[in-house]
Amino acid sequence: MSAPAEPATTKPEARRPLRHRLAQVALALAVVAGSGWLGYTVSRQHATAELRTEASHRLDLFAMAVEGVVKRLEHIPATVQLNPYILALLREPASPQRVDTANAWLRRLNAHLGSISLFVLDERGTVLASSNAGEGDDSLVGEDLSFRPYFLEALSGRVGRHFAIGIRHGEPGYFVSHPIRDGARVVGVAVIKIGLQAVDQAWSMLDGPALLADANQVVILSSEPAWLYTALVDQPVEQRVDAQLGRLYNEQPIHPFPLPVQLRFDEDGQVIDGTVRGGASPRELLLRREMLLIGRSIDGMNWRLLTFLDLREARNQALEHAILSSLVAGFLVLLSLFLGQRRSNVRQRLEAQRLLEQANANLEQKVARRTRVLSDTNARLRREVAERVQAEQTLRAAQDELIQAAKLAVVGQLAAGITHELTQPLGAIRTLSGNAAEFLRRGNLQAVAGNLDMVARLSDQMGGIIQPLKAFARKSPALPVRCDVAVAVGNALFLFQQRIAKEGVVLHNGCEPGQVFAWCDQNRLEQVLINLVANALDAMKDAPHKSLTLGAVLEPGAQGERANVRIDVLDSGSGFSTQALDRVFEPFFTTKPVGAGLGLGLVISRDIARDFHGELEAANRPEGGARLTLRLPAAPDNDEP
Repeated sequence: MSAPAEPATTKPEARRPLRHRLAQVALALAVVAGSGWLGYTVSRQHATAELRTEASHRLDLFAMAVEGVVKRLEHIPATVQLNPYILALLREPASPQRVDTANAWLRRLNAHLGSISLFVLDERGTVLASSNAGEGDDSLVGEDLSFRPYFLEALSGRVGRHFAIGIRHGEPGYFVSHPIRDGARVVGVAVIKIGLQAVDQAWSMLDGPALLADANQVVILSSEPAWLYTALVDQPVEQRVDAQLGRLYNEQPIHPFPLPVQLRFDEDGQVIDGTVRGGASPRELLLRREMLLIGRSIDGMNWRLLTFLDLREARNQALEHAILSSLVAGFLVLLSLFLGQRRSNVRQRLEAQRLLEQANANLEQKVARRTRVLSDTNARLRREVAERVQAEQTLRAAQDELIQAAKLAVVGQLAAGITHELTQPLGAIRTLSGNAAEFLRRGNLQAVAGNLDMVARLSDQMGGIIQPLKAFARKSPALPVRCDVAVAVGNALFLFQQRIAKEGVVLHNGCEPGQVFAWCDQNRLEQVLINLVANALDAMKDAPHKSLTLGAVLEPGAQGERANVRIDVLDSGSGFSTQALDRVFEPFFTTKPVGAGLGLGLVISRDIARDFHGELEAANRPEGGARLTLRLPAAPDNDEP
């Protein structure tokens, strides 16, 4: 009776090692597969990022080349009205002698510039004089161009910039027009047609299929001839009608772009996977594979530059890395199994040896254990002291890096405003230099000297714009000195001049130079003020009445203590909610939309204030809005702490 029951008790024990081995095999396969997938993903992301970076650099170079071709000549129409022959022709257009004189002057100027043509229209849109008087395209003398958008914009007093195809010979070009004034009245229009052949010769810089689209999202230049004059997006009826009335593309039909994907123009790039409808050129067949699309907008021209890059190499490299990762993972799995088995054998031998020696080693173990405990305690204490010192140094270094990163983030946000400030002096310098050359040619040295003086003043003005931003972005150690609070407030407000004017903010600056001095680092104080002013402007974004008030006063300290400087930043926004007021100095807490802020500006500002034995406080104003108060030690008269 007992013999049959014996196999039943040993059968589960025999199956247990088999299940254990199967589980190990499954885990090993999962590790190998996961390593291959991870290697493929990481490698592909890295290769794609490198490809994107290289393509972005090439796009920037190509965009600079396009701007160099066009912007080198776009200021010429503005100087045409300075020539007395042109004004004399517009005053007496029926004089053949004046027409011939103007044609000769335009012909010489155009030959010097190397443009396609340079011509003058009267206020009705008729070409009166041209560098190509008898053989022009749009520039044909007597041609009626009143329908052209560049003429209409210049006639209304603005500078016109448009791509268009010539109405007679069909030669494409970039037209720039400028009004010609006789006194306060616009009496004509000067136009230059800039050739784009140099752009067509530069496609090899991009190392892939590429195109250039105008403001109507129509492809005007491309390395692929089949893509020319195709629309990247569905054009509205009004846009198509305007293009036909202005004959921008002459009689050229505009077909849809041959890629069956939706192109998103608000991103730097996207991965596309599709086939091209129609056409069978070698380059179009390449687009049947997975491609990377990178885009750029050309500054000041409203043109878009797109290039397509093949991702096959990145995918093949990722596959190679996936195989290599799988092989390495398999080797490590086998090595771990081997070491595990060996460790198990060694452990069994050591266990047997330990049991034999345990009886004779109890006393030695007790003494060694107590000695070891004491040594470990001493070593642990030394390690803890060293770790705390290292942690403090690391924390200080991380704080300095975070402060510098916040400064650079503010510089990036303000770059657009600084660019706008520099654009006007640069444009004026370009015009003045052209005028100086013309006056020099005439021998009017007094006018040349006046223009050069104005150029020098504009250069000094640009230096004054750049210097505060350069000083603010510089990374320097925080050393307390005697700081004029009004100067720091002025430097901070300087960086927001464009935004304050654009958003209609009423500014009340109660800080007078030479009145209140704080004991802190000038650069760090400016960074705190910039954070506070930026938060105040953000808080008033949707406010009906926008008012920003800054003030600084000296608060006397208690007996035997140093006085404090109190700096207030007041806004007329909606103020803090109860929850936001309790958490305003909590890291990564922000009330701004996603992507508009990290919630670190006020935290960094409070830490900077505390580094100089100060404090930053937030509160709501009774009349509405928020109050941010910065307190810092007042500076002694002898510049010593």
